[in-house]
Amino acid sequence: MKYKTVVKTILGDITKVEGMDAIVNAANSSLLGGGGVDGAIHRAAGKELLAECRILGGCKTGQAKITKAYNLPCKYIIHTVGPVWNGGIYSEEELLASCYKNSLNIAVEHGISKLAFPSISTGIFHFPVGLAAENASLEIRKFLDENDGKLELILWVLFDERTKLVYDTAVKKVFD
Repeated sequence: MKYKTVVKTILGDITKVEGMDAIVNAANSSLLGGGGVDGAIHRAAGKELLAECRILGGCKTGQAKITKAYNLPCKYIIHTVGPVWNGGIYSEEELLASCYKNSLNIAVEHGISKLAFPSISTGIFHFPVGLAAENASLEIRKFLDENDGKLELILWVLFDERTKLVYDTAVKKVFD
C-alpha cells in the first residue's frame, strides 16, 4: 500500500536536522538528560529544556511526553523512554513499539506534521539494531494504516552508516 505520509531515513545529527516540527528524544526515565542522543538534545536545546523536564516528573518506559524545543531548529521535542535490552524476555519489543505509537499519537494531538526519530534504544540500551528497525517500521505502518496523511513526513535521522543501512533495509521490507 502506498501512503500519503512520506517515511524515510537520512544520515545526520538529529539536533541539527532542519524543517521538522518536532524531534523525538530517546530519553531515560528521569527526562533530565543523559548520554547519547538524550545528552546531545539536552546540550543543544539549552538549560530551559532541563527546567521544563524537571516539572514533568519523569516518564515510564514505552510512554512519551512533549516539551518545547528551545534552541533546537524545531518547535517541539517528544521524549520517549525506550526499553533496555535484556534478551527480549521482558516485553522489550512491545515497549519499543509503544514508544513509537505514543510519540506518533502526541504528534497528531499537537498538529505536528514533520517528525524526526532517532534509533530508539539501540545505543547504550543495547537493543539489537535490526530488530529495533523492523519493530519501529512495523509500528509506523500500523499507525499509518489508521492515520495516513495526518503527518506529512516521518523521518529517521541516523547517526552512522551501518544503522542507516539497517533502517533502509527494514523500511524497504515493510513499506515496499
